[in-house]
Amino acid sequence: MTLDDKALFDGQQLEIEVDSFHRDSIERAVPGLDGLLSIDLGARGRKITQKGVLHAASRSGMDEKVSEISGYMDGETHTLAVDGKEFGGVRMDDFKSGQVRAAGGLVTADYEIIYRQLEGA
Repeated sequence: MTLDDKALFDGQQLEIEVDSFHRDSIERAVPGLDGLLSIDLGARGRKITQKGVLHAASRSGMDEKVSEISGYMDGETHTLAVDGKEFGGVRMDDFKSGQVRAAGGLVTADYEIIYRQLEGA
């Protein structure tokens, strides 16, 4: 799994949920007209949720990894690649990192990322 061709995430314990694209519309009542006037606003993107566990060799390594991932919440669009499938035009909207804990010789933390795919409908 990569984000803009960078392997930031471990492939183990990784879960991706991809919602379908949706359309949006505005409905308005017009005097003298039975029913509603509906204006189609077109495709509005889709939500992609990524959950997993981050691994690092030390607490400072985990802090660096979390900081690097947080840098992608820049409002720009990126490319997410998972198992040979590419999702272009994704914006990182939310990144939550759980409590950091020691596990064997590694430091781990659960995380969740919410992307919005803006293009590719």
